[in-house]
Amino acid sequence: MNQKLFSKDFTLVVIGQIISLFGNATVRFALPLYLLNLTGSSALYGTVMACALIPSILLSPVGGIIADRVNKRNVMVILDFFTAAVILLFSLLMQGMNLVVLLTVTLMILYGIAGAYQPSVQASIPVLVNTEYIMAANSVVNTISSFAGLMGPVLGGILYSAYGLMPVLWVCTGCFVFSAVMEIFIHIPYQKPGSAGSIWQIVRSDFVESIRFICKENPVIGKAVLAACGINLFLSSMITVALPYLVTEVLDLETALANRLYGFAEGILAAGGLAGGICAGIFARKLSIQKSGRLIVMSAVCLLPVSASLLLIKSGMVNYVILTMGCFSVMVCATVFNVQVLSFFQMVTPAHLIGKVMAFIFTAAMCAQPLGNALYGVLFEICKGMEWAVVLFACVVSVLIAVGVWKVFEGVGQERILEKRTE
Repeated sequence: MNQKLFSKDFTLVVIGQIISLFGNATVRFALPLYLLNLTGSSALYGTVMACALIPSILLSPVGGIIADRVNKRNVMVILDFFTAAVILLFSLLMQGMNLVVLLTVTLMILYGIAGAYQPSVQASIPVLVNTEYIMAANSVVNTISSFAGLMGPVLGGILYSAYGLMPVLWVCTGCFVFSAVMEIFIHIPYQKPGSAGSIWQIVRSDFVESIRFICKENPVIGKAVLAACGINLFLSSMITVALPYLVTEVLDLETALANRLYGFAEGILAAGGLAGGICAGIFARKLSIQKSGRLIVMSAVCLLPVSASLLLIKSGMVNYVILTMGCFSVMVCATVFNVQVLSFFQMVTPAHLIGKVMAFIFTAAMCAQPLGNALYGVLFEICKGMEWAVVLFACVVSVLIAVGVWKVFEGVGQERILEKRTE
């Protein structure tokens, strides 16, 4: 394990993530927006996004098991090459197939790849850096993810509005190929674990072991995962559906301008994640997991001006500014919270379980996302002309969830964290 944060291998992981996540953010921006422009339906948009998340949920546990049993570098390289191939195939088939079906299947594949990919990235962090740098390393990874999310939608929105979908797809394909080539040169310490029985027996054994650790050996993790599910269901899903729908379909904005502004809005959202990641890194030693529930309360309160502006203000641009600023503030608070909780999970989890446990946590949290996407797609469809009420609903429920988060972590002591990590 390296004695400094920015070792050669961790630096290559970071650079590879910047390039790969830039392509990911761009294609995930362009394809759903293309669907929304074709149909104008928030219900269809929410349903397609819900379907897209299902493979990610199913494949994330598999990715966790693979991350603990296979060289993590090889997983990253293979999946980046495969992602490039999927995007290239979509660009070749989009003129001759039903676009809604093709786009839905493509998004499902891309999200499935991401679900299998992320456990390898998260499991590599404790292997590449010392325990004292884990929160800082997570802050770096979150920051570059937000930076890629910032630049991807902004540049994607400019390319998409000016030239259409195809140039966006070409740029994304190049990003994934370049990232895969770079990741070939990463060295991640790897020791092949012992195995007994068939592949299904190994999968079952690994899955049961991770469940036992989460639910019995360290039940605070299980409680925290339930809270994360609630946040994804009622807060994250609302922003995922509301931002494109409100900007492109509800606010009084011309269509081409709305598409560009939505790209900028996604960039501002990512900038909030960037700012949150930087704050988490700067204040890593001062952040207390016991008080992390305050961050969710702050996130929910940031939605109140958005709800009020939708109710009281008619100007499309004024509403747009308030909406994007509210979402920016939510992302700052939510990102700091995510870095805190993710670092806590990594520090209390034994090294041989990190991939599986992190995958289970991501899977459980993501299970709420499809339901939330579908829920808010339907709610916005039903509440046309009263979109402010949907935003207010998300705000109130999120505050209630924050109370639960506060109770989960208030009894966790730093001594217990260090003790668990050294076991």
